[in-house]
Amino acid sequence: MKNPIYIIFFSIFAIVSCRKVEGPGGTSRIKGKLKIENFNSQGTVLEGTYAGADLDVYIMYGDKDSTADDDVKSSVDGSFEFNFLENGKYTIYIYEDLLPAVAGASTKKAVIYSTEITKRKSEIDLGEIIIKKK
Repeated sequence: MKNPIYIIFFSIFAIVSCRKVEGPGGTSRIKGKLKIENFNSQGTVLEGTYAGADLDVYIMYGDKDSTADDDVKSSVDGSFEFNFLENGKYTIYIYEDLLPAVAGASTKKAVIYSTEITKRKSEIDLGEIIIKKK
């Protein structure tokens, strides 16, 4: 006869190890499209708008840390997507230029979107995200 302690241990291990957490391995995706608003060097006059091509878009899995877990480049038309995500909380962010830049300070600011996937095979569309550049 097998020892019941081993059966209980392996049962608990199997249940705990099967829990899915935020991140890759799922069937859902988050997508969006970047649009650039190009301002003059003082940040006062909008000189034009265009697709946000070849920009870094970052994602954080869960809400336990503040560092990027993954990133993608936006395509020629400004679109981006993070595929194969599990249920959970996610933060997407992109950097834009501060308008106007403060002397001696950082000239970048993160544009942040938080969302949550609650069902398998979900698609979350963040829509058009406007990024300011000068």
